[in-house]
Amino acid sequence: MTKIEILGANRFATYTKARGASRAVIVQDGMILLIHEADSDLWIVPGGGIEEDETPEDCCVREAEEETGNLVLPLQEFATLFEYYEEYCYITHYFICEVTGSGRMHLTEEEISRGAEPRWIPLTEAVDIFSRHQSYADISEEKRGIYLREYTALQEYLKMPETGRNQRCFRQK
Repeated sequence: MTKIEILGANRFATYTKARGASRAVIVQDGMILLIHEADSDLWIVPGGGIEEDETPEDCCVREAEEETGNLVLPLQEFATLFEYYEEYCYITHYFICEVTGSGRMHLTEEEISRGAEPRWIPLTEAVDIFSRHQSYADISEEKRGIYLREYTALQEYLKMPETGRNQRCFRQK
């Protein structure tokens, strides 16, 4: 597993707050499942914050079901990103996941109001979308940061041998 640091231009000398999250990279037949927010045209890998007493793997499973309606099996954690912005260190765990069934999508009111919905798009298109992260620097620092994070993670995913991306691995504990 690769560990990567992203240093925001607005980071403080030291961080005083940390927030953990997990994201589910779900790829089938060259298509990746992303969340698209219609209101802002924001794309994001499904996932969210780790709750108290929850493992990163359990968070990945819960968030994937809540945001996409799919039950997933995390096969392998392939990257952990440490992002530093202002007084925060955001720690995001990325898992290669396999869809194992259908669950129940449960979006928050905020996600519903932003028009969030799961969409399958070609993996190459997702990489292209996220590669344009710097073009948002003057428009939205949040979107720029999200796209940089997702682009960095997907670049790590693509560095893996194809057999490693598609083959079932032992669950990590």
